[in-house]
Amino acid sequence: MNDNSIATSIRGSIAVKEAILADPAFLEKIALAADWMVATFRQDGKVLFCGNGGSAADAQHLSAELSGRFYTDRPPLFAEALHVNSSYVTAVANDYGYDRVFSRMVQAAGRPGDILVAISTSGTSPGILEAVDMAHTQGMRVIGFTGASGGKMAGRCDLLLNVPSGDTPRIQESHILIGHILCQLVEKEMFG
Repeated sequence: MNDNSIATSIRGSIAVKEAILADPAFLEKIALAADWMVATFRQDGKVLFCGNGGSAADAQHLSAELSGRFYTDRPPLFAEALHVNSSYVTAVANDYGYDRVFSRMVQAAGRPGDILVAISTSGTSPGILEAVDMAHTQGMRVIGFTGASGGKMAGRCDLLLNVPSGDTPRIQESHILIGHILCQLVEKEMFG
């Protein structure tokens, strides 16, 4: 094994997180995202998550932290990853095309005041972009998790958390960090 490549990966991950830490505007965006989530949950709304591949795993992970528990035993919050029903995903992909999988569920479940957390490292996934557009049609706010450029999501999200990296693994590692921070802030604000 190459110990140098291990150290390089760890240093790369740390460098991205240090760049986020050194950016007060980015930290303010994280706080704003938490405020929006708290307001949504207090109005009996929901937070829906979508992503593909590793971002789907992140969507499921973060929604579970909110709907289950994070640090605190407390009532559940309505958060869900849109890909968890495999029969739905395969039926819609077969009948309408994969790009419609998330947007149709947003259309079914999204209500004014709800939030869509759209996760795409590139910001260019067609299915995620369709979900973002449908969320706006439904009167929802959209929080985007992307890499540095934001891709096509940059002009479509109400709040963009664009991690300052172009390296997919480093972006995903930071998405989980940001997601955990959001879960912690929401839980603390709502339940003390």
